[in-house]
Amino acid sequence: MRCPFCGYEDTRVLDSRELSEGRAIRRRRECPNCHARFTTYERYETGPITVIKKDGRREKFDRRKILNGLLKAFEKRPVTLEDIERIVDNVVSALQKSGTVEVSTEQIGKIVMDELKKTDQVAYVRFASVYKDFREIDQFIEVIKELRQESQKNGE
Repeated sequence: MRCPFCGYEDTRVLDSRELSEGRAIRRRRECPNCHARFTTYERYETGPITVIKKDGRREKFDRRKILNGLLKAFEKRPVTLEDIERIVDNVVSALQKSGTVEVSTEQIGKIVMDELKKTDQVAYVRFASVYKDFREIDQFIEVIKELRQESQKNGE
């Protein structure tokens, strides 16, 4: 692995850890040349999934888009990057298990929302506001009411 700081071609692995039930490996590396440390992730590569956008366009699935959306939703929340990566891995895994080669942004959003609902209610509302394109305050209130009802139903 090439050092991203100085370009030296032979970095050393300091630590390796499995993530997401063995679906990914996190490696902590160090460059013997400049002594910089950095993290890499190793994941399965699967067949291509095509995303059907709301306007009908099609594009190649990119897990980084989900990660970026989640990073915004979890901003200033008590959730680690590792937890967010696990959610992205769960979403990708659900898409792969579905066996479909084309998936709509609505389907992806629903899977992400299900994961967020289990993890953090504030992040859930933040993500929902973008995903469902909230334009009125009443839409926020409606989502919060749904969360409250589910919490009461589950005895939380």
